[in-house]
Amino acid sequence: MKAIKGGNPDPYRNKELAKIHALKKNLNLDDDTYRAVLVAQTGLTSAADISHGARLKVIAYLQSQLGKSLHEGKPHNLDSNTQMQKIEALLTVQKKEWAYAHAIAKQMYKKANLVFCTPFELRGVITALVKVGRKVQTKV
Repeated sequence: MKAIKGGNPDPYRNKELAKIHALKKNLNLDDDTYRAVLVAQTGLTSAADISHGARLKVIAYLQSQLGKSLHEGKPHNLDSNTQMQKIEALLTVQKKEWAYAHAIAKQMYKKANLVFCTPFELRGVITALVKVGRKVQTKV
C-alpha cells in the first residue's frame, strides 16, 4: 500500500487502480488514448500518481463511456475536432447516423466510441466513409 501525503496509507488505492485498468481494457483503449483520458480528467499521465478523488473521477468517466450506446449520436468533442467535423459532413452527405461511424471505429479499431480514436484512427474512419460514399455514387 502506497502512503499518501501525511504518511497515512490509502486503503482504496490498489482496488481503484485495478478498476481503472480493467475499465481501460474493457474499452479497448490504447496507451496514448488512455493517457489522454487521464490528462483530460486529472492533468496527470499516470493513474499511480493521482489522488483518491481523482481516481474516482477517472473511474466514473470510464464507466460512463462503457455504458454508452453506439446510437447516442454526436461526440462531445465535435466542435473542437476538425476530423470529427469531416466525419459529420460525410455522414450528412450519405444520410447516415452517427451510429454508423461509431460502428466503423468499433469494427476497425475495437474502440467503443469515436471519442476514443486517435487522429490516425479517425483518418481511417474518414477513408472508410469516403470509400462507402464512392460506392453509393457509382450505383446511382
